[in-house]
Amino acid sequence: MSTLLLQLINGFSYGFLLFIITCGITIVFGILGVLNLAHGSFYLLGSYLGYSLIMKAGLPFWAALAAVPLIIAVLGYMLETIILRPTYKLGHLSQVLLTFGLAYIFHDLFAILWGKNMLVVDPPPALNMSIQLAGYSVPAYRIALIVIGLAIAIFLWFFQEKTKWGAVIRAGLSDKEMAAGLGVNIHLVFTFVFVLGSLFAGVGGVIGSPILGAFPGMEFQILILSLVVLVVGGLGSVSGTLIASLLVGFVETFSRYLVPELSLIITFALMAVVLVVRPQGLIGRRV
Repeated sequence: MSTLLLQLINGFSYGFLLFIITCGITIVFGILGVLNLAHGSFYLLGSYLGYSLIMKAGLPFWAALAAVPLIIAVLGYMLETIILRPTYKLGHLSQVLLTFGLAYIFHDLFAILWGKNMLVVDPPPALNMSIQLAGYSVPAYRIALIVIGLAIAIFLWFFQEKTKWGAVIRAGLSDKEMAAGLGVNIHLVFTFVFVLGSLFAGVGGVIGSPILGAFPGMEFQILILSLVVLVVGGLGSVSGTLIASLLVGFVETFSRYLVPELSLIITFALMAVVLVVRPQGLIGRRV
């Protein structure tokens, strides 16, 4: 029973971490139509910066969690306005190739700056312990990760469904041309969405580093799982991304525990089943 409870906690925490990372790439792809293959690099950069600030510079964990996503957001702003914006009229292939090339550039830079060994960030002292849940000991940090992920999910739902900016973003998702015709500054929306997606990649990088660590090549593992979540959840759907993230998190966690040599196959089999049964994703629109 204790092992089952631990795996359930691990599945929930990993699923919410995937949600935090993937919600950014979901809204960017849903609204801009840009599949940012450097998104995993933003996540890993967040992990590395968190390691440098927390483990090397001695900055408190929560201060690093506030600072690092802002740095990644600025990087996202520069990438969208300087590099990606001129390619919007060239088609999706140019953007895919461009961001994929950037991912490899980041990969080499990370190896030069931080080396090739795995680096792990210590959880904040208040959460670096176990707590009793149903009579069993579970890591406090994983419980905190679930709470943080749930809070972000509620915030994104409220922002998308109940605010003016959320309405503008939904309009851009439904029909970019119509939204522009009604006076919406679509370039400003594009930039805001890309910066928001980059910021959440930075958040995921910092809070994920105590669990997953950071090492060269990890950005591509995270990118693949994010794309699986994107396909399973549905285009531009925050609720679909949440459900898919939890589903993939549980499948990954339990398959790695039960049949580790088949975990990746099982994850992609899940995606294949969803594509066959519901091509638009669990909660997505047909395109």
